[in-house]
Amino acid sequence: MTTDRDPTDRDPTDSSRTADPAFAVTMPMTIQHATELRDRLADAIEAGARRFDLSAVEEFDSAGVQLLLAARRSLAARQAEIELAHVPMVVRDLLDRYGLQFGLAHTQEST
Repeated sequence: MTTDRDPTDRDPTDSSRTADPAFAVTMPMTIQHATELRDRLADAIEAGARRFDLSAVEEFDSAGVQLLLAARRSLAARQAEIELAHVPMVVRDLLDRYGLQFGLAHTQEST
């Protein structure tokens, strides 16, 4: 017997699927990469990303700050909040310098 179950229905007890996978930022968040990274972040947000894994970010400058602020604005327009995971010290330091440590939701900070 077959059922007419909608394939998009999810079993809430199914832990093999995550509701909001993180988008991994794998390049420096600097002026040299700003255009490419802007496009990647926009595509990720369009695809539903809300959480951004920054663990691979080793370089971060004011362009990176601007990219995160733009991502936050884009998500706010969708009634969503940005979440940063595995935030390295280089990112935290510059965000702190700009007074943005509470403007972006830091989670699972790394050293």
